[in-house]
Amino acid sequence: MNLIKLAAATALLSFSVGSLAAKPTSIVFKSNSETTDGTPYSQYEVKCSNGKKVPLTAWDKRRKWCVGEASAADCEKKQIKAAKAACDAV
Repeated sequence: MNLIKLAAATALLSFSVGSLAAKPTSIVFKSNSETTDGTPYSQYEVKCSNGKKVPLTAWDKRRKWCVGEASAADCEKKQIKAAKAACDAV
């Protein structure tokens, strides 16, 4: 009986820890811009479930999504993966 209670408590604890992690709730387009050398990119804002807002940039005609403003570091190929990474970072 104690083993069942321990297993149930462990399962509930692991579920609650996973639900506390911030998740993206919306992604909003902000503007189109260019770097000083003329490379175009788009700016977006990710709203996370913890209330934080994090900037994303899209490069190469939205084929590369990066966390941060005008940043080409910490990038993903998919928008949702970049948004999740952005919310995990805050």
